[in-house]
Amino acid sequence: MENSIEYKELFERALEAARSAYAPYSKFRVGAALLLNDGEIITGVNVENRSFGLTNCAERSAVYTAVSAGKLGFKAIAIATPDSEYPVSPCGACRQVLSEFMKADAPILFGPVFEKAIYSSLSELYPFDALHELAKS
Repeated sequence: MENSIEYKELFERALEAARSAYAPYSKFRVGAALLLNDGEIITGVNVENRSFGLTNCAERSAVYTAVSAGKLGFKAIAIATPDSEYPVSPCGACRQVLSEFMKADAPILFGPVFEKAIYSSLSELYPFDALHELAKS
């Protein structure tokens, strides 16, 4: 993701996806747009359940959709939280799943709107990731 136009387009896809989120309990919609190395974008949304432990986050929904279609090689991800007034980063479970499939320096963009989004990387959000640390040795 070399330029802000690419970031904006990816974020807009995440924001668009958030409209389809199933969040009747929290009223907190999340959309994710996962950029593959070949330029394809796979989206995902949060899908809640009355048993919150069974809820699936948008980030994991996007990753699982891509993997289910036989697609690997993820370049970046944007996460849109339109019902928030401030950027909400991926949860621990999502960070763990992202670390399984993305490089440590992969860009991660998250926020309620593009103008308030935070640009980060997987290693900044998940600094002591055993998988990437082991790869260094």
